[in-house]
Amino acid sequence: MGVLYDYFRAKDDAAAVRMMEDLGGGPAAVSGDGAAVDAIDLKGIEPAVTLGKLVSFVRGVDWEVNLVDLNLLWSADDQEGPWLMSLDGATRDALASINAGQVRELSARWGRIEELAWSGPLPEDEMLPVIEEVAALARRARDAGEDLYCWCCL
Repeated sequence: MGVLYDYFRAKDDAAAVRMMEDLGGGPAAVSGDGAAVDAIDLKGIEPAVTLGKLVSFVRGVDWEVNLVDLNLLWSADDQEGPWLMSLDGATRDALASINAGQVRELSARWGRIEELAWSGPLPEDEMLPVIEEVAALARRARDAGEDLYCWCCL
């Protein structure tokens, strides 16, 4: 069993927490008759390390443990989750800055990190749709003056 991660945008921390309460703890990315939330389901891509390494590539810096500044905002249960975290504005802006000319190289590099390439490097274009999705979400958040959030659950 893996950990699930949804990324979404909201006006502020209070709005994100209200959304969790309205959704009964999530998930944020819902289909069908669910709430209208601008969210993406990134399955096993957690924010600190896996997404953090993408952010490090975009910024042109070495990855470090606190590169993505996360703040735990809400938890249904400390041990079992789900949990809601905010991502810092610098992370949102770095992801929003990804342009079409960078995506292929970023996909190739990101597909070689240990957290994604468990049984060897991924095909160079495999992470393209994920990068495009997360960059588009970050741009929509930035352009609307909103923040990015991560919902996760065991």
